[in-house]
Amino acid sequence: MVCCSGPPSPRCALAVPIRNHNCAISDGEIDLAGMDALVKPKLVAVVEDDESVRLALRLLLESDGLSVAIFESAEDFLNSAERPDVACLIVDIRLPGMSGLELQAKLNAQRCRIPTIFMTAHGDGQIRMQAMRQGAVEFFTKPFDDQVLLNRVESALAG
Repeated sequence: MVCCSGPPSPRCALAVPIRNHNCAISDGEIDLAGMDALVKPKLVAVVEDDESVRLALRLLLESDGLSVAIFESAEDFLNSAERPDVACLIVDIRLPGMSGLELQAKLNAQRCRIPTIFMTAHGDGQIRMQAMRQGAVEFFTKPFDDQVLLNRVESALAG
């Protein structure tokens, strides 16, 4: 039960049941102890075979307050326990084994519509158009501007 100390007032008139959490509102301030299970951050997955790029992207995204899971290959991502929680996917076009475009096609075939941002050092117009036609929300050529990437991730998470 979310409860207030003292009689109800305009600043404190809540009585809302919350199961299995230790939360309280007092004098208009909320004690969020135990609320972590209610608010699950949206997860961004990065699929990139280059370890230095993978780690740099994780640091960049985490510095913006995002929750991040990193994967070396498309297969690692597909087999991960985190996959159902992913709200945005950042994936390299060229990966060992299954390519980024093949990963996107597989997710589409499974009706798994994760907003996907592609990145590549080897992009051309045809690959870009294929990715966008298959539902990508963005396509970056490396190197790209960190802030532009962060803005696009935030837009994908909000949409």
